[in-house]
Amino acid sequence: MLSHTSWAPGINAELSPTYLTEIADFINQVYQSNQAIYPPREKLFAALEQTPLSNTKVVIMGQDPYHEPGQAQGLSFSVPDAVPAPPSLQNILKELATDIGPRSSHDLSSWAQQGVLLLNSVLTVPKGQANAHRGQIWEGLTDALIKIASDDTQPKVFILWGRFAQSKRKLIDEKKHLVLTSVHPSPLSAYRGFFGSQPFSKANTFLIEKGREPINWLH
Repeated sequence: MLSHTSWAPGINAELSPTYLTEIADFINQVYQSNQAIYPPREKLFAALEQTPLSNTKVVIMGQDPYHEPGQAQGLSFSVPDAVPAPPSLQNILKELATDIGPRSSHDLSSWAQQGVLLLNSVLTVPKGQANAHRGQIWEGLTDALIKIASDDTQPKVFILWGRFAQSKRKLIDEKKHLVLTSVHPSPLSAYRGFFGSQPFSKANTFLIEKGREPINWLH
């Protein structure tokens, strides 16, 4: 599992073979059940496939995938352009427009390909049941991925929106990396500090200071 990605050596060093087998068993179990599970199985590890460790410059933490048909594509907050932007993504794009400029695409794959790891803490969700797989299997893997990204020598920006994402802060070496936090971009909280937080320009300023290519957030 995941042996085809550049994250495999770190995963194998951090996690036990028993636990990795348990993840594989869980994947088989849920995708072979009678429930619809999102994202589609072939996109389950899209974040790791599209953003190699060596290219990772920014990590944006999400909670779990969108739970309605056609939305989840294995990248936190991203949906295909044919699908209307969910409310949190609408607010992310509003803040981006104010911070840097307007972006028309809802599909954030181009961010992933530029080095933005769009990682959810929980990688699967049953249709219509937000957060139903929280606490079942995934957190050990995704915590390990944050630690692998932090242990890597290249400086990165970790963007943690909301208390759930910020609970991962302890896994990050802040002597080496920049951590940007705010409330979650959901409609319930965005007006309490997400709008005006300028995460995109702040991330690029840090990357440039560290000699890394900035992200073209508008592309």
